[in-house]
Parts: sequence; C-alpha cells; structure tokens
Amino acid sequence: MSRTTTAHMKSLLFATLVAVLPLGAQQPVTDAALQAEIDKRTAAIADKVTAWRHDIHQHPELGYQEKRTAALVAAHLRALGIEVQENVGGIPGVVGILKGGKPGPTVALRADMDALPVTEQVDVPYKSMVRTVYNGVETGVMHACGHDMHTAMLMGTAEVLAGLRARLPGTVKFLFQPAEEVPPRGGAQPMIDAGVMTGVDGVFGLHVGPGPLGAMSYRSGSISAAADTWKIIVRGRQGHGAFPSAAVDPIVVSAEIVSAIQTIVSRSLDLTAGPAVVTVGAIHGGLRENIIPDSVWMIGTIRTFDPKARETVAKRLAQLAQKIAEAHGATAVVDVVPGYGSTINNTAMVSTFSQTLKRVGTSAGVFESKAGSMAGEDFSRFAEKAPGFFFNLSVTPANVELFGVAGNHSPLFQGDDKALPVGVRAMSTLAVEFLVSGGIPRVP
Repeated sequence: MSRTTTAHMKSLLFATLVAVLPLGAQQPVTDAALQAEIDKRTAAIADKVTAWRHDIHQHPELGYQEKRTAALVAAHLRALGIEVQENVGGIPGVVGILKGGKPGPTVALRADMDALPVTEQVDVPYKSMVRTVYNGVETGVMHACGHDMHTAMLMGTAEVLAGLRARLPGTVKFLFQPAEEVPPRGGAQPMIDAGVMTGVDGVFGLHVGPGPLGAMSYRSGSISAAADTWKIIVRGRQGHGAFPSAAVDPIVVSAEIVSAIQTIVSRSLDLTAGPAVVTVGAIHGGLRENIIPDSVWMIGTIRTFDPKARETVAKRLAQLAQKIAEAHGATAVVDVVPGYGSTINNTAMVSTFSQTLKRVGTSAGVFESKAGSMAGEDFSRFAEKAPGFFFNLSVTPANVELFGVAGNHSPLFQGDDKALPVGVRAMSTLAVEFLVSGGIPRVP
C-alpha cells in the first residue's frame, strides 16, 4: 500500500463498527458442500502457502523488478493446469486464467508483488538480507507492506479454485501485479492497457495491515485516498556560509515552504468533504557546512478523497512555493503528478459480499470501517474497469501488543502466518459466490 502511515492504517483497521446489511442487499448463493470443500482444501495447503510467503519475503524485489517472484507464480499456476500469461504489460505481470466447467461470468482476483526500499528490523528466520541502491542511497529491501502475504494467499487461492474447476460456473482471472509501490503509473495501468480487465464482471482484492489477528474490515465507497506526488526545486544563489547576504539561501527558502504548505489542509480545504494530507517525504541540498548551496529539492505526497480538494491542494502548493521563493529572490519549480485515484468499492458488491466475509470470518470479527484510509492503492484502477470490492485483513501476531504496533512501511512491520489461510478462504469463497450468484451487473 503506497506511502501508508501507521496512524491512518490503524484508524482504518481499529476504528470500526459492526456492519448492518443494507436494505435490498443481495444474499449470496451458498452451497454448503462447496464451502466445506473450500475449507478442506484451504487447510490442506496452509503449510505450502506459508512456505511461499517465507520464500517471497526472503527474496523481495522492488517495483518492476519482480522477475523471480513472477517466475515462481507462473510456474505454480502452470502446475495447476491454469492458462498463464507472463510479462503482461511489458512488466513482470502474471495473469492466470481458470475456466470453469460451466458457462458464467468472469471474476478477477488481484495481488501485488513488489517490496519496498526498507531495511528489515524484524528478527525472523526468513528475514530479508537483500540490499540495493535506491535514489542514490544504499538500503535494504523488505516486504514492509505485506505484498509477500498477498502473493502467497492468491497462489493458494488459485490452488483451491483449480481443484474445483469442474464445479465453477464461469472464469477466474488471477492478476499478479508488479509495482503497486511505484506511482504514478504503477503496475495496474500497464496490465489494464494490455487488456487484462476485458470481459471482467467483478474484481476483488485485499490488503494486510496491523490489527487483531484474522479480523477483516471493509466499507462501501471510498476505502483509500487518491495519491499524487510532487517535487519542488528551489534555486537560489550559491555563496560562502560566512557571507549569507551575498547569496540567496535556498535552504532558508525551503524551510519556509515546508512550514507554509502545512497550512493548505488546515486553511484552504473544506475538511467536511473529506480528509486530506500533504507530506514532505524528502529534502536535499548542500554539501558542506560553510557553503550556501545553489539549489534544494524536496519531494512529497498528497492524499485526498474529494476531487475539488485534490485540485485545490495542487494549485496552492504551486502558489505558496513560488511566491515564497520570489519574496526571497529565489525561484521555485513545482511539479505535481497525478497518481492513483481513490479506490471506490462498488455498493452492490459490498452489500452482497460483505455477508460472505462475515460467514467465513474468524472469531476476530468482520467489521465495516467508519472511514477510508489515507493510503493510496492502484487497485483503484481495476475497480474503475469493473465493480470492485477491496477489503483489509489484520495480521498482527497475537502475542504483540496492538497499542503502538508498527504499521505498514515500517522496518518493524510483521505479519503472522496464521492470517494466510483466512485470506485464502475469503478470496476463494468470494470468487465462488460471485460466479454462482451470476455476478454483479456491469457498470455501463
């Protein structure tokens, strides 16, 4: 999940209330024998799913570099007799197509595969020791957002459903997507451009995060924020640190810009329309203690739910940076790049299949979230092409205190293997019930 903050991930997973079935919600078609078979097959492969997760976690790959992970996925799907497409979209995307024994709709299930430039600090036997250079800085590589779990669970789901193919009325597409952590293009768009959503009647996805082990949460409408990126280059005039009056200091200018842009959310937006965030993620400038540098650059992210707020933030960011720089005799070049849109869960999908989650959930519970997460997600792009349902699975180990627990993107983030069968069972059942119930009417 791109640039997720611990606090907002927690608010999504912890601040929840039990859902009430909306009036007119469709009840899924339930086949008790089929459900029992899903449960049996899920339990039978639990150890395999765990082994895949450990292997992927120990060999993390950054966005667009997931060649080893993609090869592992493709080999597994082929062994199941599933039709496989590789290098989908010109990136390491993998699509598996499972055709059921009866005609029916097409459902897509998505998992993302990429890791993050984070040095792992969790002491587990399968700890990542991979190193790389990212943005000129040497760092570790870690599945700090849980995509190793996503991939392993969808591999397990593929095995469960492959064993039931003769009983499936329709087709299942397994979308193993690279580069979710690489906005603004990400991995979903190249795969969509390659046609993976053609003929798809509905799409499901999940994301792991901190919370009571095995709990699941969802909401109708916006479940994740739009995520845009920005860069500001401040140019001054280089000079001696002992004679600042003979220079134009871009560091001082940048400091004022950093402070000023924090007022965009508090003073320029109507927050009753939805929350928003403007964050500075990095700032660089200078080489020596006694040299005022020529320039400083900074990068950051914008998170919004309201389209008008999204537009306002970009406009005010440019105005503030440029006017502050001008007041100091400097210049500022501002570039705002639109990224992932807000992930919108289809109301009919949620009304129907939240009931599925409640039936297959554990004693930890299945809840409706009060608010969406400020995290960004390019599952949003799949959900623009077909009715979508994206939900969350809590994976904090039972022996870890939930208060203050490390969230996604932290070097201390950890997911318990015991959550894996929960995800496999949920995704498998959602796919089966979507097909058996004839799907959800497509959006014109």
